[in-house]
Amino acid sequence: MILTQVLQPSCVKVPLEGKDKNSVITELVDLLAAEGLLGDRDVVLEAVLAREKTRSTGIGSGIAIPHGKCKAVKELVMAVGIADEPIDFASVDGKPVKIIILLVSPADQTGPHIQALAKVSRLMLDEEFKRELEHADSAENAYKLISNKENE
Repeated sequence: MILTQVLQPSCVKVPLEGKDKNSVITELVDLLAAEGLLGDRDVVLEAVLAREKTRSTGIGSGIAIPHGKCKAVKELVMAVGIADEPIDFASVDGKPVKIIILLVSPADQTGPHIQALAKVSRLMLDEEFKRELEHADSAENAYKLISNKENE
């Protein structure tokens, strides 16, 4: 899976305006909605927040991957946000996050969803890349970093 085939440059936001978990999730859902990628913004937001309530998607090391499955999308969609200030995401390691990657997929398509989660996790194992992404000064630079990393 190539993330930049799913992630549109217009679905990257640096910096995020929200200062807490729910507001940044809402901000990223709204970014997808503004691009016309969602059938129903409220259904998507509800699915992602419901998933978040079952267990935090703060995977540790300053990264959160909120995600959800619902009928309001026809294919996997993705948004990325970088926070200026770390946000408490109730992460597994107890540390706040700066990199938030939202994934939403159709309820009946598990494969692409799992592939995207795995690809994001692998990319984030590279500490130098993660640090550069955390310090991206624009959405364009963040997208470029992701694209360049995938093309290595």
